[in-house]
Amino acid sequence: MIVREAIKNNLIGKNTLFEHDDQYMAIMENKTGQPITGGDLLRQSVIYFYFCLDGKAGFEFGPHYSREIIGGKNYFFYNPEGELPFALTLEPGTRMAVLSISLQGIHKLFIESGEEIHFLKPENVNRKFYDEREISSSLRLVLNQLFTANLSDNTKKIFFQGKALEILSLYFSSRQPDMESCPFLNDEAIVRKIKHAKEHLLKNMDTAPTLKKLSKLVGLNEFQLKAGFKEIYGNTVYGFLLDHKLDHARVLLDTKKYKVNEVSGQIGYTNTSHFISAFRKKFGITPKKYLMK
Repeated sequence: MIVREAIKNNLIGKNTLFEHDDQYMAIMENKTGQPITGGDLLRQSVIYFYFCLDGKAGFEFGPHYSREIIGGKNYFFYNPEGELPFALTLEPGTRMAVLSISLQGIHKLFIESGEEIHFLKPENVNRKFYDEREISSSLRLVLNQLFTANLSDNTKKIFFQGKALEILSLYFSSRQPDMESCPFLNDEAIVRKIKHAKEHLLKNMDTAPTLKKLSKLVGLNEFQLKAGFKEIYGNTVYGFLLDHKLDHARVLLDTKKYKVNEVSGQIGYTNTSHFISAFRKKFGITPKKYLMK
């Protein structure tokens, strides 16, 4: 079965990257100064992923139900009951990627490990599923490449099919918080404070505060912040920050607009050689050689 949209989407800037067998992938971008709206459709027993990288978008499912998605978030939709039309509105400056795959197609990919994915369990086949998550830094890196890739026509299909598999792999392997294993996470107020700490780090990654200052800023003690952060994000506070910095550096290099020392400075390194060493350790290649590739 080929996943085709029954309602032709009239969103300005929509670009279908590939449509093959049971998979479909496209990117959308509103470069105008006004909101733009188009009709679309969630097909029966097809899994949909909407990734909002920047800006804000709204889903209107009839006159009585709507949802909003902001930059840095993604939605997962699965409806086995029937086709569901909706209107999608992109605010100015919004960038969004959409990936869809049939239930049969996802089963083929996870035939050995499908039992580990909640909605793939046999008892859940006929249940609706909806999920909202933050886009991880590693996933954001791949999604940005969908917008920046400059490929020849004969390599595009292979590239985007590979990216679709990479996106699915990162999405389903992302670590979800285990609310039972960390006592601090049973308190919603503490979870909000830990998320606030993460947001503050990302907004100030070139001048990141010390752990002591960050703890004080969000109203937690250092132990609460370290233990809770590791439980939610699967990394230490500054390990998470370093990963995000290096992923952002790779995105900047992909634009071909900056030299290595400029990227180093933009992500907060005062010593370019330290940046080169960290980049090589994470990606297995120096920034200069990455640029040459």
